[in-house]
Amino acid sequence: MSALASLLSNGLKQQNQEVSQLEQKKLIQFVELLNKWNKVYNLTSIRKPEEMIKLHLLDSLVMLPYFSDDLKQVLDVGTGGGIPGIPLAICLPDINFVLLDARGKKIRFIQTVIAQLGLKNVTAVHSRVEEFHVDKEQRFERIISRAFASLNDMLVFCQHLCDKKKGKFLAMKGQIPEEEIAQLPEGFRIEQINELKVSGVNAQRHLIQIAFS
Repeated sequence: MSALASLLSNGLKQQNQEVSQLEQKKLIQFVELLNKWNKVYNLTSIRKPEEMIKLHLLDSLVMLPYFSDDLKQVLDVGTGGGIPGIPLAICLPDINFVLLDARGKKIRFIQTVIAQLGLKNVTAVHSRVEEFHVDKEQRFERIISRAFASLNDMLVFCQHLCDKKKGKFLAMKGQIPEEEIAQLPEGFRIEQINELKVSGVNAQRHLIQIAFS
């Protein structure tokens, strides 16, 4: 087992998460591609593959328990280099993920990942979120973001894409954003705030779950 594979496997054990060997292999391939193309596209400020395992893979996969088996459509808005969308999609092959970003170079990278890893459940979209539209029946059950914007901006810009009945917004944050929560726009409510424990990361992580009120 390579050093990266060992780091990922041990991290998953510490997070009490079961991920198949095939999925772990694809996750490592993703990090290798991210490391390779980062030099060209400047996809992430994290430069070492070992740090990418902790700060990108494990930090994304800690969200897995918040995705139920009956979900069909998830949007990762402001996905950047495919975080958290790609790691989640690898481990949730029965859910369709749309990864959206306004920067063409990042979408080109994600398209490379989709092709090389053979991901059938991922679609890359080059667009600003406010200009992206889907039919009513195709609205997303979950809209996720990781450092995309403030809660207010996320909700205002993305609300037209979220299923009004069963949709939720999942915002990954460091510390609990008390000021942003206080300024939540009308029509939304905080459903849950979950503390996330990421193996090897000595920093606060929280998941803010928001629903329509």
